[in-house]
Amino acid sequence: MRRERNRSTARGESVRSVSAAGRTLRVSVSPGSDDDVPPLLLMNGIGASLEVLQPLVDALDTRRTVIRFDVPGVGGSPRPVVPYVLATLTPVIAGVLTRLGYDRPVDVLGLSWGGGLAQHFAVQHRRRCRRLVLAATGTGTLMVPGSPKVLGRMLTPRRHRDPDYARQVAGLLYGGTMRSDPERAARVLHAAARVGPQRGYYYQLASSTGWSSLPFLRLIRQPTLVLAGDDDPIVPVANARIMGRLLPDAEVHVYRGGHLALLTEAAELVPVVEGFLDR
Repeated sequence: MRRERNRSTARGESVRSVSAAGRTLRVSVSPGSDDDVPPLLLMNGIGASLEVLQPLVDALDTRRTVIRFDVPGVGGSPRPVVPYVLATLTPVIAGVLTRLGYDRPVDVLGLSWGGGLAQHFAVQHRRRCRRLVLAATGTGTLMVPGSPKVLGRMLTPRRHRDPDYARQVAGLLYGGTMRSDPERAARVLHAAARVGPQRGYYYQLASSTGWSSLPFLRLIRQPTLVLAGDDDPIVPVANARIMGRLLPDAEVHVYRGGHLALLTEAAELVPVVEGFLDR
């Protein structure tokens, strides 16, 4: 296990590189104060390094251990030698959990692209996943899409690399409070984020091309919370309602806001997440 220089935080966070199933991921672990509380594994959106999730981590109860990672070629994880798909990435994540010493089931929260990965993980490694939170996400290729104008902006990583461009497109892409305060998008995406090679973004984008969870949603038996914004241009709220009907044990929480509200309005939404996880 190769270690990266640790960041010192109030939660005692450690950041390191962990290899499993033939791949290496940059992983952060923020240990909680109560070992009886299941760890929470965070799965991030497309093109975003684990630092982007910091507002969410900061708002979570410190009793809870929080694990997050950079996917191959994004942030601090090495660029993959060959492309990957969701079905080949989930065994890597399961292996990383084992290498870190977390053999018991964890709770999983997937945001945007990470929600697709979380759905796949919940089916492919069901014994490793206790509860599931799906935030601002859908069912992949077979879903109610955003407008072509919005989806076209998602085809490049420019918003992650150019703060001025992030401000310019924030309202169009993310909706919610980004419409009136686009500076928030630049702060969330660029404040402390690490940018990997552009190829990493395209690998991540391609990994879910043609993928859909619709055929196996009924196989997700874990209690699931579906979080959706009423002004999400990327993943329209209709997708959450469809998922709520098809998942065997799901509840849907629709909030007033956009695609990144779990990060920009974490103080309002984290109590909803923790109330669900603590049941």
